[in-house]
Amino acid sequence: MQFFKDLSPSAFTAGFVAVLVGFTSSVAIVFQAALAFGATPEHITSWMWALGLGMGFCSAVPSLILKKPVMVAWSTPGAAVLATAGVAGGFSMAEAVGAFMLCAALITLVGATGWFERAMNHLPMAIASGLLAGVLARFGMQAFTAAQTNLPLVLIMLLTYLVGKRLLARYAVPVTLLVAIAYVAMTSGFTGASVQFGLAMPVFTQPQFSWSAAISLALPLFVVTMASQNLPGVAVINAAGYGRTAEQRGIPVSGVITLTGLVTLVLAPFGGYALNLAAITAAICMGREVHPDPDKRYTAAVSCGLLYILIGIFGTAITGALTAFPKELIAAIAGLALLGTIGSALTTALRDDFHREAALITFLVTLSGVVIGGVGSAFWGVIAGALALLVQRAGKSHFDLPPR
Repeated sequence: MQFFKDLSPSAFTAGFVAVLVGFTSSVAIVFQAALAFGATPEHITSWMWALGLGMGFCSAVPSLILKKPVMVAWSTPGAAVLATAGVAGGFSMAEAVGAFMLCAALITLVGATGWFERAMNHLPMAIASGLLAGVLARFGMQAFTAAQTNLPLVLIMLLTYLVGKRLLARYAVPVTLLVAIAYVAMTSGFTGASVQFGLAMPVFTQPQFSWSAAISLALPLFVVTMASQNLPGVAVINAAGYGRTAEQRGIPVSGVITLTGLVTLVLAPFGGYALNLAAITAAICMGREVHPDPDKRYTAAVSCGLLYILIGIFGTAITGALTAFPKELIAAIAGLALLGTIGSALTTALRDDFHREAALITFLVTLSGVVIGGVGSAFWGVIAGALALLVQRAGKSHFDLPPR
């Protein structure tokens, strides 16, 4: 099979790091969202089953077919919205499932019509790169702020990474991860984990539709998923060179968004509240560190997808194992794995004079993490950058403007 011929240790490690970072950094928020609707332990296991299988299928299958790294994740800001709105509104699990299905229908509609992709095609590359750099820079900074609580581990990882980049650039991240795991094991740094082996069992919840849940849950979930997740997700795809252009057929964004909506619709009664394009984990699996040949980086996304499926099948056991990793290790390996992508995004964002200020505003607003009206900084960064560019272009003729 071609996949096994193209697979490399660096690609598999990228997939594993993506799972480690994506899962452990936000699984607690997903648990809070489930508990906000009165979830039992069986419900929470079912949510992990649905989300794991959904993310795994939507990542692995399109990646294998397209030979491009398609990365799908759960909506972390969406889970935060649900955790807050669920408690405030006192909604039942049945009403929540109805809202999940309505949100999934809206995502499917946006993907099938191509509205979102067409809008993103009008976004200048400098603005998109500023957005990407702002989203990823927070993770880059966390790699070094982790030194406040575990200085020896972060220093060892940083030194290993630098030496690895000097001697074995392609395998710098895998070697750094292995050294970090060895150090944590020798120093008994793994936290106590409750690992219970067994297959995860899905729990079906009959959906109940209500206007209050549609307004308070479905619409906010849809808005933050599109603005805070799919928007930077497209930016990652374009910045990595996998966007669809006249010269090449890249990742069909509208098709993938449609797929995430349909799969969410099917899995919603079991806890699959919202799937979307990944941003942070996608950047980990799309950079040059994964493989020098862009046509072989899809193996990282497939590896990530297969690991997500394992999480879905053996949800309880793997959840316990992954959450045993120290938070400093996760923060440091994420930041180091994203350094190359952050640098490339900043270079593209600030390259030309005309777009530089607008791109810088986009970067800073996105990096700020500001949340207005429940919508995250990724959306407001694009709005601020577009506004700056609009003011800058005002009064100039078409011939005075540089190419997009």
